[in-house]
Amino acid sequence: MRSFEPDLGRLRTFLAVVAEESISAAADNLRVTRAAASQQMQALQRDTGLTLLERRGRGIAVTASGRQFAARAERLLQEAGELQGLAADLRQGRTGSLVISHFVSVGVAWIPAMVAAISSEFPELRITMRLWDLEEAAEWEPDAEIFVQHPDVVDRSGYRTVELMQDPYVVVLPAGHRLAERDQVALEDLRSELWVDNDYTRGPNRKILMQACAGLGLAPDFRIETQDYAAAAACVEAGVGITVMPQLSWQTISGMVGGVRARSLTEPGLHRILAVRTREGMERSPAVQRLLELLQDEVSRQV
Repeated sequence: MRSFEPDLGRLRTFLAVVAEESISAAADNLRVTRAAASQQMQALQRDTGLTLLERRGRGIAVTASGRQFAARAERLLQEAGELQGLAADLRQGRTGSLVISHFVSVGVAWIPAMVAAISSEFPELRITMRLWDLEEAAEWEPDAEIFVQHPDVVDRSGYRTVELMQDPYVVVLPAGHRLAERDQVALEDLRSELWVDNDYTRGPNRKILMQACAGLGLAPDFRIETQDYAAAAACVEAGVGITVMPQLSWQTISGMVGGVRARSLTEPGLHRILAVRTREGMERSPAVQRLLELLQDEVSRQV
């Protein structure tokens, strides 16, 4: 079975010949020799196995097959031109889309200002934000993904990963708690406390905490279960227990509660590592480059 792979250069020459119904005139328009144009037409007919042109007197005529072939070739060349234009625009970050995956606290603390800056610099860019936890379940493929590194987090093939920062954990206590006036608190000091759970996804943030507790032989007494950090902190404010969360998560909700205190935890290694990974090739996109710059700027402010 004959296989045909379109050659865009030959198709352009063929369309010029069809338009002029003359190889000589087409060659002149394309600024190539008549011999070169003729050779391209011979190669095109050989590759397709079709008679696209036939001699008529001292000139040529386009066959019925040639007319049909020319109509489809014209559409193909138009699409190729659009694709080339899109590639050029994407290299310059002028058009296209940017899909950013992130977890909740980054989405509140960092992403809005970054999206505002990128939108201002690349006004034609369409930006879509996805929650990281939902994305893992849906198997989406973002252009850039801000995530928590953990052995249970699935690697993404074809992505380049850069670590951003370590985010320590804090304990959130009622304002009048016996430990509230300390600068730092040990996990061991929380052994007898009632805990408010704040991570219904049982994701890496909770796993990191539970691993640290297990190392001390500590089994948190989760009497209250919530589905987000703000609700957990509100329960602490109401006096029903304590809760432990990453520091960045606390920063995003600290303004929502007044009767609590957040204190650093002393356990070495009790932190999560925040990272960003980008699809191979996308790191050359000006919009992605700008996102990475903004992330590094934010990390510098956090340190």
